[in-house]
Amino acid sequence: MALDELKSAIPDYAKDLKLNLGSVIGNSDLPQQQLWGTVLACAIASRSPHVLRELEPEAKANLSPEAYTAAKSAAAIMSMNNVFYRTRHLLSDSEYGTMRAGLRMNVIGNPGVDKVDFELWSFAVSAINGCGMCLDSHEQVLRKADVSRDVVQEAFKIASVIQAVGVTLDAEAVLA
Repeated sequence: MALDELKSAIPDYAKDLKLNLGSVIGNSDLPQQQLWGTVLACAIASRSPHVLRELEPEAKANLSPEAYTAAKSAAAIMSMNNVFYRTRHLLSDSEYGTMRAGLRMNVIGNPGVDKVDFELWSFAVSAINGCGMCLDSHEQVLRKADVSRDVVQEAFKIASVIQAVGVTLDAEAVLA
């Protein structure tokens, strides 16, 4: 199991990450599609080759082809949107907020899976990329769809642990 191999690669000083990784993935109450779509989108967003290489096969095995593609699409579109909207938000000139984005985002309107799942994956990627505007936007859509705060928090717990594991393992690879 790739998850076990990933956990075994985590150094002793980051034991909490090892325990948390097992918990957020192995003990999640999320339905399989939401869980593994979140895991895959976050593994991509983490930018860690090690994390992606270990988690992708299990994600692929637990997702339909449509959900697998949609999770990758969420990571892709949010990598663009998070930079764009975070920058727009951080600029002190509010005029940028009134300007047309002019960027294609068609996949958000037609992701090929349940809209709630895609929103959850987009939210989790936004947590990794630190875009407050996108976090608020996706959280509001999720809450309007009656997604509980527990589910939303589960997504950003997964995002935070996967990101931390990626940072740790990539640092260890450089220091080796």
